[in-house]
Amino acid sequence: MSSTPSSRAAPPAWILAEPYAGMASQGRGLAERAGLTAEFRPIVAPAPWRWLTARLWPDPLSRLNGALAAPWPEVAIGVGGTGGVITAALREARRVAAVQIQHPRLDPRRFDLIFVAPHDGLEGPNVVVTRTALHGVTPAKLAAAAEVWAPVFAHLPRPRLAVLVGGSNGRFRLRRGEGEALARALAGLIDRERVGMMLTPSRRTAPEVRRILARTLRPRGAYVWDGEGENPYLGLLALADAILVTEDSVSMISEAVATPHPVLLFRLPGHSRRQRAFSEGLIRAGRVREFRGALEIWPTEPIDDSDHAAAELRRRLRL
Repeated sequence: MSSTPSSRAAPPAWILAEPYAGMASQGRGLAERAGLTAEFRPIVAPAPWRWLTARLWPDPLSRLNGALAAPWPEVAIGVGGTGGVITAALREARRVAAVQIQHPRLDPRRFDLIFVAPHDGLEGPNVVVTRTALHGVTPAKLAAAAEVWAPVFAHLPRPRLAVLVGGSNGRFRLRRGEGEALARALAGLIDRERVGMMLTPSRRTAPEVRRILARTLRPRGAYVWDGEGENPYLGLLALADAILVTEDSVSMISEAVATPHPVLLFRLPGHSRRQRAFSEGLIRAGRVREFRGALEIWPTEPIDDSDHAAAELRRRLRL
């Protein structure tokens, strides 16, 4: 059930983060559930500041060449380190309420409210710990998506596996070799177990990996989104019997476990202490299992703390 905002007009908010889809989705999900009228303001600093961590910028607001200007929002939601620097600066310069998603690597007292994961190890009176990343995937959205996409996927046999493919980032690699390994594993599921497969790549999925997946799986009857038209992402989440996610994206894993379906994790080469702690926590809780080449389906319950976070935001900021 979604949180219930107060009856006054929706407060205006800015979401401040580097221009990454995962960060934007976390900010939008929190703002939407809290009943805020939100606008995403990507933080893109000009040279030479883009090559220096934002924590070292003198007068951070002036480094953005006037990209942020009045009218100022009532609430600023920073996501990630750079978003946190700008959000804290807005609070100090413009008296904007400052909400931070992810550990800001700054003095927590510079924010009104901070949302972090358990592995961040941050505590304090203005800190709220959530089990997964914040997002906007709600039961109502899934129900609506199921109605729209059910005819598209009706021909696929059951059980249906939704496959959410990310891409390389600064911590994990998903290139040609990993794409071929994933394609072989998924083809094996179709060939051996007659799994109905629905796959969507992300913006970070390398074109070569997209081509490998498409040419391997489409001849076997799988649905592989070609990037044209509406992204079927929510339809896949709604209509799957199980979900497989590449481990590079905390946001995609968090959205997957917000559904009632079991979630399988496709490991990638690379390392991130924080992301491994996140996924290992879900594995210990029995909500996620590592993919070992076979489709596994077991009883699960959704994990989603986003409504709780939204309610805390409104309560603590008295909105």
